[in-house]
Amino acid sequence: MNSLLPISDNEIMVNNKNEKRFEGKGRVGSRQLLVQVLYQHQKNDDDVETLMSQSCSLKEYKRIDQDYFSTLLGGIIASKKEIDEKIKSHIDRPIDQIDSIERAILWIAVYEITDTDIPNAIAMNEAIELAKSFGAETSFQYINAVLDSFCQSIKNS
Repeated sequence: MNSLLPISDNEIMVNNKNEKRFEGKGRVGSRQLLVQVLYQHQKNDDDVETLMSQSCSLKEYKRIDQDYFSTLLGGIIASKKEIDEKIKSHIDRPIDQIDSIERAILWIAVYEITDTDIPNAIAMNEAIELAKSFGAETSFQYINAVLDSFCQSIKNS
């Protein structure tokens, strides 16, 4: 069973994994919605205000940690170039060749690791779960490897 995930008025992402679009509540749901919103941002270059407005109109928005979602969205969009710089040395290809879903997940995880009080292990685990739900079949392994390398580098610095 395919479910359609609206990305914008012009695009739809198909989820072939028989999973709900936003099954989580609280911060888990915030991250799930963020993956979708950051994907849209990469495709359409929508600004934070547009992304927030569209997100607030979704019924799932009521179930998530709205403050956390807003904080992460604003922070990630404002610092996405810096986040890309932080992960560049931990990936195996140019940053613009990273799959949009994987890049969104990496943005969320790196932002949580560097700019929130979320423990690294939790941020990594949440990113891996996002990759299992939204990414390609082996995305979770790639996300795990990149984030493990990133966390090792900041631990050693």
